[in-house]
Amino acid sequence: MERLEDLNLNGLKIYQDDELYHFTSDAVLLTKFARVKKGDVVADFCSGSGIVGIHLYGLNPVIDSVTLFEMQKPLYELSLKSIEYNRLTDKFSAVNVKLQDIDSKYNERFSLIVCNPPYMPKESGEGSEKECIRVCKSEVCLSLDELLSACAKALKFGGRLNLVHRADRLAEIIYEMKKRNIEPKRLQMVSGGGKEPYLLLIEGVKGGKPGIKVLNTITN
Repeated sequence: MERLEDLNLNGLKIYQDDELYHFTSDAVLLTKFARVKKGDVVADFCSGSGIVGIHLYGLNPVIDSVTLFEMQKPLYELSLKSIEYNRLTDKFSAVNVKLQDIDSKYNERFSLIVCNPPYMPKESGEGSEKECIRVCKSEVCLSLDELLSACAKALKFGGRLNLVHRADRLAEIIYEMKKRNIEPKRLQMVSGGGKEPYLLLIEGVKGGKPGIKVLNTITN
């Protein structure tokens, strides 16, 4: 069942469908972690129904433009409806494409990429969940390697990547970022109920100098 969900932010609302993947608090944590500069040209990779891009813009209206990239057509179509409903067609566009197949016209185009990708390894994508849900949760269609390769191509030199992911994949994420000349610059862990961190937020700069700032852990 399709419905409008209030983001409690400048009157913004977003279309959701109970049959499709529903965004979680991870998306909001990412938008609050990301540092935006006036005039940023933003890409939201694995955009789903558009929550990260729209919420980020709501927090930072100095953004020049946002392009949403989503491979699943039903989620892409929801994002188009949300863009239209919020009267953001002058700032937003959406592309229905796999990140592995993004057109070369987007190479080195973006000053900021935000991404809430599938967290789980491919082998964990089997089970009772519907295929459209598994694609959003596990790497059945997009590996971390493929994701970061797409980010490296689309980022301008000096551009920033802001990513939310599983805490236990930190070493792999840093390795894959550095391999593509995306230098990790900020890291923040997220824990729940006094337990060890389960989530990470990380910012990398394409062509950045070595040196990472570790922020205080968030309790979610």
